[in-house]
This record gives sequence, structure tokens and C-alpha cells, in this order.
Amino acid sequence: MSYKAVNPFNGKTIREFPDATDAEVDQALKKANHFYHTAKDQPISERAAQLEKLANEFSEHNEKYARFLTTNMGKLISQARSEVKKNVEFAMYYVKNGAQPLQPVPYNNVPGKEAHVEFSSIGAVMSVEPWNFPYTQIMRVFAPNFIIGNPVILKHASIVPECAQAFEDACKAAGIPEGAFKNLFINYDQVNRIIADPRVQGVALTGSENAGRKIAAEAGKNLKKSTMELGGTDVSIILNDADLKTAVEGSVTARLNNSGQVCTAAKRYIVQSGIYADFLAGVIDEFSKRRLGDPLDERTTLGPLSSKSAQQNLHQQVKKILAGGAKILWGDPELPQGPGALFNPLIISGMTRDNPMYDTELFGPVAQVYKADTEEDILKIANHSNYGLGGAVYSKDAEHAKYIASQVETGQVAINQPLSSYPELPFGGVKNSGYGRELSDMGIREFVNAKTILN
Repeated sequence: MSYKAVNPFNGKTIREFPDATDAEVDQALKKANHFYHTAKDQPISERAAQLEKLANEFSEHNEKYARFLTTNMGKLISQARSEVKKNVEFAMYYVKNGAQPLQPVPYNNVPGKEAHVEFSSIGAVMSVEPWNFPYTQIMRVFAPNFIIGNPVILKHASIVPECAQAFEDACKAAGIPEGAFKNLFINYDQVNRIIADPRVQGVALTGSENAGRKIAAEAGKNLKKSTMELGGTDVSIILNDADLKTAVEGSVTARLNNSGQVCTAAKRYIVQSGIYADFLAGVIDEFSKRRLGDPLDERTTLGPLSSKSAQQNLHQQVKKILAGGAKILWGDPELPQGPGALFNPLIISGMTRDNPMYDTELFGPVAQVYKADTEEDILKIANHSNYGLGGAVYSKDAEHAKYIASQVETGQVAINQPLSSYPELPFGGVKNSGYGRELSDMGIREFVNAKTILN
């Protein structure tokens, strides 16, 4: 497959990378296996020190690494800098906290016996990652597995090859041991071959539901443990007693951040009828302030989509939505002129269950608005989805908001704020949004041998 960096703002090709050969795949597996066995005799503290050097590499050269994000997939330069910073935070969390959840856990419930569970590495992890957060998606897999002693082999999205190469270059600059991390510009036949290799014992994917089904099936066929983070149709629930300013600002940020290309973006606003008109007016006002343009320009507040194909796909999805009976409350559905992948933000209402796009993830700056009279109605709309990744609830009564949050069928919910990922908190979903957890102590135990020792 073609690994080509194309600037999504102007359509210009930046650089193309050659596909990895089967010999390079073999070499990567050999070196990964060598690291796996070598790391068994290395104290975790040594790997933590090496991981800290990687964090420092990104921290000290933030602008250099941020620019690749902007030119490869169109992230606003300010948001690109923030991603590099979060990349450092993810690494440093495991530098400081990675050893603790790997300590033996006593289990002394058997009369007359003593037992404990110890945690150890299992082998290489095949990591298949998306383009929307090119560094942090890698780090959330690499950092905990490096601390454990599991090598990571990366197959990144084909449109962000400079980002994938930059992560590997950063590892080399930081002195990460050979074999611990390897980026490969491979096709999916080669991915399947890697998954089947006995030296590989884990598979981590973040991507579309379709990609997840294929990779999970391949992992299952080969009896390999897998984690899947597959996106969603997340809700922003606005109750009648919500603080209007907080709800509007949080919901707009959660929909338009990264040009709407976030798995946990607030794709559906579910608004109680008493506050609906004021909330909608506020959202329209905020949407209208966004300025489309060059993501390298500090004045731009809404960059392009990641690629021309992403732009065309979302445009066709919107057409199907409108043909199915929904309507545009605000925005221009026509594509901006030019070679790039700009997309006008839209607010859509009237999405009914018989609309062919009702339960489809819209990856871009398109918000859906639903009006609901009762909290029962709100929860029916929220949970009538095959997805369940994230969400948010807005109410001045924080305890009641927590109660509503507990009723939403999803992996995580924020109260009176946009949902974001933190290294200290587990991240993942339910239903077709996938399974398994990344980050936190739960994330570091996904790919371990939890061995019981009984005496």
C-alpha cells in the first residue's frame, strides 16, 4: 500500500515512503524477540529511565514533532503542540507509575496455602494505529508495554508516514533499545502474517469498526489477546438546569476539536426541551466564529479534514443524511473550493431511526441535535446506538449528573466538561466501540502473563 504524506490543506505531496519488504518484517520480528528475552533480565527502573529520555526528546523538540502532525493530517498547529505535550504526559505517567501495578498481588484465600500473582511480559505486540492522533495513539500502547518488556511493532495509517517515522527516530535519538519499537510501512497481508507469528502475543488496534472486525478476527484465529478502540457516536447531554455557557462551550469544543476527527467527539447533542432554544442559539454562535484555513496559520480555528478522501466520504454521508429526511439547521453543505480537504461545519437535526445514517459515526465537524422532554427520553436516544465509547452530561446538580452518566451505556463520561483522555484514567468502550482498556494501571495489565504462584 502507498505510504504518502500529502498536505491536506493544499493537496501537495510532501514525501512518499517505500513499502517494507518481507525481509524487513522478518528482521523486525527477530529483533523484537531478542529485546523480549533481554528485557526479562533488565530491571524495570532501567526501562523507565530510557522511557523518560524519550519523553524528554519530544518535550525538547515540540515544534519539530508538532509540524509533522499539521502537515500530514491537518491538525491545527496549536493542537499539534498540545498533542506532543500529551504524548510526553503519557510517557511520564508510566515512567513514574508503571512499576507499581506490576508488583505481585497476594491471594491468601485458600486455607493452609499461600499464593500470589506475578505479572510478566508475554512477547511482541502488533499495534495498528490511526491518523487522528498520530503520536499519542502510539505512546498509549508503547509506553506501558515497554515498561513491561513487550516489544511493539507499529503499522500506522498510510497518510501519516512522517509521523510514524518521526516516532521511531525519536526512539533512536533517546536510546530506546533496538527491537523495543519498530515502525513498518506494511500492507495488511503482512500485518496478518505478523499476527500469526508465535513471537507476537498481542494485538492493539485503534480505528474503524470495519478495521476492528478484520484485525480482531485475525487475532482470534491465531489465539492472540487483542484490544480494540473503534470509535463511537458519543453524546453531549444537556439537562434543563445546565449552566448554558459551560454547556455550549464544552459541547462545541468536544465536536470541533481536531476538526471533529476524534473518536470521543460529541457527535450527538441531546438537549432537554427547556434549554433547547438557548443552547442551540449558543452553539450556532460559536460555530459561526470558527475560521477555516491553513492549520499552520495561528489565526485559523478550524483546519482541514485529514485527506481529500475523508472530505469526500463525509460529504457523501451528509447527502445521505439529508436524503433520509434530516435537515441542516446551520452551515453550508457544499464543499469549499480548492485542492485541499476543508469542510464547512454543520449542525443537523431531524435524525430519526429510519434514517440510513442514524447510527453512523460522522468523522468531521458535523453536529447532530436532538430535543428531548424527559430524562427517560434522553437516555433512550443516548443508548439507542451500537456504539459506546464516551460522552458528557451538563447539569448544575453534579450528583444528579453522575446518576445520568451511570445510565449511559458507554466506556467513560465527563461531567460539565468535554471528555478528554488522561494517563491516570482507563480509556475504552463497550458495544461496537470495542473492548479492552488503554492507559492507567488497567492499560498496563492488558498484555501480561498474570501467573499464579501457589505454595
